[in-house]
Amino acid sequence: MRIDKYLWCVRYYKTRNMVTEACKKNHVTVNGQVAKPSKEVFPTDKITFRKDQITQIITVLDIPENRVGAKLVDIYRRNDTPAEAYQHLELLKLSKEHYRKNGTGRPTKKDRRDIDEFGNEIVNEEDAD
Repeated sequence: MRIDKYLWCVRYYKTRNMVTEACKKNHVTVNGQVAKPSKEVFPTDKITFRKDQITQIITVLDIPENRVGAKLVDIYRRNDTPAEAYQHLELLKLSKEHYRKNGTGRPTKKDRRDIDEFGNEIVNEEDAD
């Protein structure tokens, strides 16, 4: 089965076109070699690809005939991605939400004053040196 069809069948990508684009950008490798979308995959092949800031590593266990349901995906692949990669993604999400919650918009007057005050403190410290 083609690599683009396989990654689509095991639900890593929403469309085959997205997989094709990832292959063209050299984000997908099979057994350590960069893969074109038409590359054939077989059981025991190791597929490495970058998606959502995580380098995913999977091993092909079997080839599905069609796109499979989410509960059946584990029959066709084994996820070898280290747990640290998922922890790193969680830290990235937390760091983005640290200063401002999603959807709160532009800085308020208070935020601007705090930023200006912080900038003034840095300038005053430089003058003191």
